[in-house]
Amino acid sequence: MDIPVDKRESVLRHPGYLNFAASRVFSSLSFQAVAIAMGWMIYEQTHSAFALALVGLCQFLPMAMLTFVVGHVADRFDRRRIGLACQLIEAITSLVLAIATWQQWLSPVGMLVAVTIMGAVVAFERPTMAALLPSIVPASMLQRAVATSTSMMQTALIIGPSLGGLLYGVSPIAPFAISAVLFAVASFNVISIRMEWTPSKREPVTVSSVFAGVSFIRSRPVMLGTISLDLFAVLLGGATALLPMFASDILHAGPWGLGMLRAAPAIGALAMSIVLARRPLTSDVGRKMLLAVGVFGVATIVFALSTNVALSVVALFVVGASDTVSVVVRSSLVQLLTPDEMRGRVNAVNSLFIGTSNQLGEFESGMLAGMLGPVAAGIVGGVGTIAVVLMWTRFFPDLLKVKTLQG
Repeated sequence: MDIPVDKRESVLRHPGYLNFAASRVFSSLSFQAVAIAMGWMIYEQTHSAFALALVGLCQFLPMAMLTFVVGHVADRFDRRRIGLACQLIEAITSLVLAIATWQQWLSPVGMLVAVTIMGAVVAFERPTMAALLPSIVPASMLQRAVATSTSMMQTALIIGPSLGGLLYGVSPIAPFAISAVLFAVASFNVISIRMEWTPSKREPVTVSSVFAGVSFIRSRPVMLGTISLDLFAVLLGGATALLPMFASDILHAGPWGLGMLRAAPAIGALAMSIVLARRPLTSDVGRKMLLAVGVFGVATIVFALSTNVALSVVALFVVGASDTVSVVVRSSLVQLLTPDEMRGRVNAVNSLFIGTSNQLGEFESGMLAGMLGPVAAGIVGGVGTIAVVLMWTRFFPDLLKVKTLQG
């Protein structure tokens, strides 16, 4: 049985962690609010689904193109200063969007340019901040730190879109103006972070060092198995991309039902991350991660077969909760198994895997649903996820041997 963590050891009391968490939460809230506002404005001006698809593409392409540059930058320079620069650029971009909206200058092309800028900045910010965390807390507290950060980020993912929609209802200028302020608050917090220890001297730039993150992951079977497991599980089991079809055609729930379905995975993820922050996994971590991904697949099948809104919401709650176990274990293992001088490059590759699985997972689910229908697509995705778990126990037997997440 897992041992409860003594409240005196709360990671929130650790010097520097609260600034780190505040920076991430305020930045995520702002990004979500801006994304919702821009998506609404683009559709309002164009009434084009293709224009909305371009928004996602403009967010993803910078991350895919900048992965190796991002990793090396994060490993050569002060990560706090990189985070500061990213959040200041986001604040300035949001402020320009507010002014352009106020003056009615903002066109769809201008919004796509802004989305691309934000996508490029986030490509630097996310892996850099992830690589910064192990320098703030000791290894013994890392799992709790990751779980606590995950719970806060899930809260931001729930509140951010609602905040953006609410502010947009007040005034189209409001989400951009408020986000500019919140990005500035995030930048103040990131530069205020106290480090647990000072990073060592960085290696010079070479071709091999730029791609060292990929080589490092390939040489560590546990890390490769963990990251690839998450990649294929989300790629195959991405039924959440089909929520509008399920809400409209199968559950006949209407917009309110779609809202409940969209919120359920995030609420499940938030609940599980709070549990893991208070009761970290202390034994058979690898087996529990594989089991959680298997549960993710089963819950996806239940959701696909359900014709009852309440059952569908419960299934999606389990999807979010089980996925969070995998996220916390993967994030903790990546940080613990990677030396500090490599964390930027490794986290950049990890971020690319995550982004790829989310984007391609939505594409795969949509294509499959177009051919087979949403129910069959969901079932195939869930069965495929379970099959991946079974195959990974054979391809990566070392995953079963991972006992703890302690440094």
